[in-house]
Amino acid sequence: MLNPFDTEERKAFRDVMANFVASEITPFADEWDEAGEIPWSLHQKVGALGAFGFGIEEQYGGLGFDDCFMRAAYSEELSKCGATGVGAALGGRTISIGPIQDLASEAIKQRCLADIVSGRAGSSLAITEPSGGSDVANLKTTARKDGGDYVLNGAKTFITGGMKSDYFVVGARTADAGLKGISLFFVDADTPGFSRTALPRKMGWWASDQASLYFDDCRVPAASMMGEENRGFLAIMNNFNYERLGMVAGMLGMMKVCFDEAVSWARERETFGAKLISHQVIRHKIADMSARIDMVEAYLNYICWQANAGPMPVAEISKAKFSASKALEFCASEAMQILGGAGYLRGNRVERMYREVKIQAIGGGSEEIMRDLAVRQMGF
Repeated sequence: MLNPFDTEERKAFRDVMANFVASEITPFADEWDEAGEIPWSLHQKVGALGAFGFGIEEQYGGLGFDDCFMRAAYSEELSKCGATGVGAALGGRTISIGPIQDLASEAIKQRCLADIVSGRAGSSLAITEPSGGSDVANLKTTARKDGGDYVLNGAKTFITGGMKSDYFVVGARTADAGLKGISLFFVDADTPGFSRTALPRKMGWWASDQASLYFDDCRVPAASMMGEENRGFLAIMNNFNYERLGMVAGMLGMMKVCFDEAVSWARERETFGAKLISHQVIRHKIADMSARIDMVEAYLNYICWQANAGPMPVAEISKAKFSASKALEFCASEAMQILGGAGYLRGNRVERMYREVKIQAIGGGSEEIMRDLAVRQMGF
């Protein structure tokens, strides 16, 4: 699809990402997925492309500018490797780096931000808890002031990159129940009282580690608070917008993978003396998949334009996320149907996309939460 918002810089960045993914990731994606991890060198290679530097000042190793179209291109092209767990393994830092840039003290930024941006170190956002996923306003991890420190107690779960990250942005309750009593803290992985365990093997995202985190009288300096006390909820919500935009772009890439694999198979496979693609029922599936891809791509471009031009379009991002996850579900299912038994075998991109659909409808805010948020943002 022709993108009227493309510039030479955006096209060049997309081309760099596409070529990098094709040469440095796709040939190894299945191997890494089966192994359950990516090599740490990949973090540094992606960091060298500047992909972690959007919205980060140059003095901390960032690009010194932001552009939602480039953010989207990164997520879309990365997902085309066929194992979105690779993107998830890299993604812990991309959803935690913004709060560090915007809210952490200068001392913290000087100490760790350049290492995170370059891929030398990892960081994760620690919000989700065992007692509730998308219900951030009711998180139960506490941070109690004690002299010049805060003492954290509680647990987090489903934390992407949690087993390998060096630094964490942690949401904790510093006041009474509700969204006005939440603060953010910067926690080093080697802080006494902090521990973590890996989640069991998952349905998808095998190449990415997710963890449960535990804070048992975990003491951090008061200077580790990020931003204002009891104002962390707004910062979390603002940060989620970029995560969700990236997920929409990643789902678009997944849809394109399903489409390309289905078309390629239909052109080669013969049934009843004719190529599969010549059968009307298959052609209609391809048309339906293509229509959904075009609609998600057009909506994503519109959202990126809005985000670059002014306030973040929260309602549109919310609607795009649940719309994209439904469109992806359709495309993955139709691609699997076109490939038939061949699609059910491990080691091909459609099989993996089919398994990795559901996490897109849950992570970053479930479809149900996205619908509620969209309606509230619309004023109803």
